[in-house]
Amino acid sequence: MTDRIPLVIDTDPGIDDALAILLALASPEVELRLVTTVHGNVELAQVTENALRVLHLAGRADVPVAAGARSSLVHPQPERAGHVHGETGLGGVELPPSPAVAGPRPAVAALAELLLASPTPVTVAAIGPLTNLALLLAVHPEAAERIGRLVVMGGSAGRGGNVTAAAEFNIWSDPEAAAAVFGSTIPTVMVGLDVTLPTVLPEEGIARFAAAGPIGRTAAAILQQYVDHARDAYGTAGVVVHDALALTEAIAPGTLGAVRRDVVVDTTLGAGRGQTLVDRRAVSSSAAAVEVAETVDGEAAVEFLVSRLARLDAV
Repeated sequence: MTDRIPLVIDTDPGIDDALAILLALASPEVELRLVTTVHGNVELAQVTENALRVLHLAGRADVPVAAGARSSLVHPQPERAGHVHGETGLGGVELPPSPAVAGPRPAVAALAELLLASPTPVTVAAIGPLTNLALLLAVHPEAAERIGRLVVMGGSAGRGGNVTAAAEFNIWSDPEAAAAVFGSTIPTVMVGLDVTLPTVLPEEGIARFAAAGPIGRTAAAILQQYVDHARDAYGTAGVVVHDALALTEAIAPGTLGAVRRDVVVDTTLGAGRGQTLVDRRAVSSSAAAVEVAETVDGEAAVEFLVSRLARLDAV
């Protein structure tokens, strides 16, 4: 395929982040040019190591990794998500060390350099807190303008939050950064809980890619803590892999039904902190409007993920 979409993943692996990275690597429509890491599910040093090891698992240690922001812009992130993702972020699975190391340049500088050098607009999939993207806007606005499409896993238009009653985890982790990004004119798609929560990967789907070979088996093992958590917390026999759905939209634009909306992030210190306030009264014509994903064919999205992950062992 000659016209592949140049792609950057900004991430905090994380179980579902790992699945999202593997999905991108299994998709010929995109060329993964850079992975940048950010604080979030666990500490920065650990998520950076996780990203390197996931790429190595898929035989792609050649993809450069750049470490980014270790903390949020203004107020410290109140807590990590080790209780969901495991102490090291990958569900307790110890992946083999990668022969590669993170590059010497920080994530924002590496991302700016890539954007400015690219002859075509670059898609950025931001599946962690938005701190790196906010810093890019502040320090390298001319590079941020070269983002062709920013696909954000975060927020919620009408389903409340998953870390508080109001807020989704990625936005809650750095609301000031999210406010800067959603207030910019970067072409942005918000893939929030409205579409991720109805998209459930069942255990039989996990079994399909686990049977494909060692990469699929390892991916399934990483997911096991998610499966156990969902069964214990919600009584469900499947998992919501939020970040993989955002990557699906980045790989195949138009997978999700989205509507241009004005989005404001609550940056106060009260109970609403981190909430994405989406104006659903009308379609927005504002230059800063966000394409808010509101509908999804969950079964098709899960089949896309499962079939792609099953391919990894055949590559």
